[in-house]
Amino acid sequence: MLVATLFSGFGGQGVLSMGSTLATAAMLEGKHVTYLPAYGVEVRGGTANCTVVVADEEIASPVASEPECVVALNQPSFARFQGILQAGGLLCANSSLVKTDSARSDIEILAIPAGELAEQVGTIKVANMVMLGALVRASNMISYDTMLENLSAILGERKSKLIKLNREALSLGYNYIKE
Repeated sequence: MLVATLFSGFGGQGVLSMGSTLATAAMLEGKHVTYLPAYGVEVRGGTANCTVVVADEEIASPVASEPECVVALNQPSFARFQGILQAGGLLCANSSLVKTDSARSDIEILAIPAGELAEQVGTIKVANMVMLGALVRASNMISYDTMLENLSAILGERKSKLIKLNREALSLGYNYIKE
């Protein structure tokens, strides 16, 4: 198994945090991982994206020119990155901000109202974790239980006060996706 995922959105939406969380959870699960962040000059409000590759064996390159999954938190990211998604790939779109009616017909679209779901736990700031929970469920690239068990270690001491909130957000996204 080798799955490349591109996370994208505006700076400040937690795009890089989402990718880092997935990468760290995959490492804790014993998988091979690469994490490659990229962001514009004006970090907050500018564009940001990162690529995470998760595999069962050694990874040759962190670059994913045709990822299997794309997560788009805003409309510009949706427009820009749906074109590089491989045919049959999965595009998780934040339907709170993204209209998916212009999507390619050869990809699977999961529209997740991440903003509305995040508001259920009290803050839009965890919309990224809602999206991550949905991606984990839809892709099965890592164990959801492993991510939850290690959330404190993944987020670190600095964010220890936010563990409960992030756990709830991950759960909302994960449970939003029907089997």
